Amino acid sequence: MALNGVRVVELAGLAPGPFCGMVLADFGAQVLRVDRVGSLGDVSQLARGKRSLVLDLKRAQGAAVLRRLCTRADVLLEPFRRGVMEKLQLGPEILLQENPKLIYARLSGFGQSGQFSRKAGHDINYLALSGVLSKIGRSGDNPYAPLNLLADFGGGGLMCALGILMALFERTRSGKGQVIDANMVEGTAYLSSFLWKTQNMGLWEQPRGQNLLDGGAPFYTTYRTADGQFMAVGAIEPQFYRQLIQGLGLKSEELPKQMSMTDWPEMKKRFADVFAKKTKAEWCQIFDGIDACVTPVLTLEEAACHDHNRERGSFMTDEEQHVSPRPAPLLSNTPAAPSAERDPFVGEHTEDILKEFGFNQEEIDQLRSDRIIESNKPKSKAHL
Repeated sequence: MALNGVRVVELAGLAPGPFCGMVLADFGAQVLRVDRVGSLGDVSQLARGKRSLVLDLKRAQGAAVLRRLCTRADVLLEPFRRGVMEKLQLGPEILLQENPKLIYARLSGFGQSGQFSRKAGHDINYLALSGVLSKIGRSGDNPYAPLNLLADFGGGGLMCALGILMALFERTRSGKGQVIDANMVEGTAYLSSFLWKTQNMGLWEQPRGQNLLDGGAPFYTTYRTADGQFMAVGAIEPQFYRQLIQGLGLKSEELPKQMSMTDWPEMKKRFADVFAKKTKAEWCQIFDGIDACVTPVLTLEEAACHDHNRERGSFMTDEEQHVSPRPAPLLSNTPAAPSAERDPFVGEHTEDILKEFGFNQEEIDQLRSDRIIESNKPKSKAHL
């Protein structure tokens, strides 16, 4: 795989960090997740393809173990607020001095500087500070966050993975590592570059929820069907809009002009009345055969079973029969080969990892005795 041979040490955190580490693991990196002492029995987050060791970083012995791991690692991924790693004597100044080739990836909410850099937050807060949240929501309603996808996973985890890949590529030329300041406010703002770049093009002149791409247009929104399901309409271009009107059984000459914004509210009501007369399956039968940019709104279960996604193998099933998306994008020569094994137990690989990094059994026994590490190796099943 593309990242074969890359060693990543991921410090356990919430969603963005684990997702970033999983992306790297899916494409071949060897990801070692450092979990907290006392977390044995916790459910792992996005741990596919990783191995887990439990280490107490708050004690000097534990911090020394991590420094030793990082001398032989390519990437350190840490998800804490500004100053936490420095307080543990694990800041980039120390670790990069011991391993100048280390990529030190810092994934935080507000970044490593600025007045909010030491504050706590969640996806909705980062989304709010980026300016993006102000643009999301129905007309007349409060702004609302689209789950926790944009800041946590798009602006956070995925943008951090991109930074790591760029730093690894640059290292092939300079031979040196560097520090990555990936944060969810700026990452989300960068994702919204199109919004910023089109401010003066008329796309966002109306209040939130009344514009072309935010649910204001009758041809770019969702409609409820007769069986309580939904269809998504994105017929912006004139040729697709004509197909939409035809599929709905309406006549263009009897309707207002497509871009007559004053008529959009009434048009949405008219389209809604038509969509409500047939089931989702019936509308799929009508629109699957024409280019009107009309598709069903699928549940997660439906998405995994949809013919198009099945033909492409867009979803995978692990050994515990859990379904999840296949890694993207597809690479022709070095495609991802994500693990189909169950996610690791917290602390399952503690001793194995330490041995791989040069710790002898006496050192491991002492660390366990001092409660610096914890191990949770599953008991092998007895053979009948």
